[in-house]
Amino acid sequence: MRFQKRFKIKNKWLGGENDPCFIIAEVGSNHNRDFKTAKKLIDVAKEAGADAVKFQTYSAQTLYPKNKKPLRLVGEKKKPFDIIKEIELPREWQKPLADYAKSKNIIFMSTPFDSQAIDELTNLVSAFKWASLELIDKLLLEYAAKKHKPLIISTGFYGISEVKKSLDWVKKAGNNKVCVLQCTGLYPAAPKDVNLRAMLAMRNAFKLPVGLSDHTMSITIPVAAVAMGAKVIEKHFTLSRKSKGPDHSFALEPDELKEMILNIRDAEKALGSFVKKPVQEEITKEKVLRRGIVSKCKIKQGEKFSLENIFTKRTGNQAVSASEFFRVIGEKAKRNIAADQIIKKRDIV
Repeated sequence: MRFQKRFKIKNKWLGGENDPCFIIAEVGSNHNRDFKTAKKLIDVAKEAGADAVKFQTYSAQTLYPKNKKPLRLVGEKKKPFDIIKEIELPREWQKPLADYAKSKNIIFMSTPFDSQAIDELTNLVSAFKWASLELIDKLLLEYAAKKHKPLIISTGFYGISEVKKSLDWVKKAGNNKVCVLQCTGLYPAAPKDVNLRAMLAMRNAFKLPVGLSDHTMSITIPVAAVAMGAKVIEKHFTLSRKSKGPDHSFALEPDELKEMILNIRDAEKALGSFVKKPVQEEITKEKVLRRGIVSKCKIKQGEKFSLENIFTKRTGNQAVSASEFFRVIGEKAKRNIAADQIIKKRDIV
């Protein structure tokens, strides 16, 4: 079974050469466990032009051992279990948030982190977005793949061999609608660590759509990714980076999210086709600006055209084209021609 190069997420095609990039506005934990804030973030994602707004469905109980020590490597002072407990998305919010997103005509998504979350989300989402650190969880990934929904899989922290292994599991589970995202599991990530070319490596290796889950503070890196062929962009956003919580500091604020999406859409328009040709407006303009042959001085009837008496200027399409200049050299004038006059075909014997 081969992976599909193009498939649908709800009413959006993903992966085709001319399909717009599927843009996911990632809430993460930036709802601050406030339902009104969660709804406001859906509004912001819609207004910015995102295709989907994404939450995360996890529980401290199924994500970390209670006795795991604080992750001092990333500057945390509390145990991860306690941090997650404080920022869990209340699961009773999922259906109301999905309904609200539907009313706003934006696709609702949420990343599942346990089998219960997968079951809860199956009837609420059109695709599963998969987190990087869950890439190697064979049990969980296979369980999600067997729901036969499209999978958008982030690949941060891992190399091509782990990605291949996870894709083999997905394929064995009978799911061939997959997009993999290049991702750097640092928050924020530095531009030098993004490695956009890894997208192309995965596209070539696995013959499926690719994209970028971007954790930098940049709004131009996602645009570059789209120009290189990204079919999905995921980006964290917040109402304010000054808010307290683990996901706010590296997220875009509303105006930045909107600007990023506008820039992506401009980049898509600029990509064009693989055919080199002028646009219609250029063709019209060129007709009045093209270079043609002009007399340098007076030219008598019967006199030969030479480098001394003709040259080129922007004449428009009434003159003999500059491309014919050396064909005209040595030909004779059919009439007397004043200085600085365009040379037309009827002026040549």
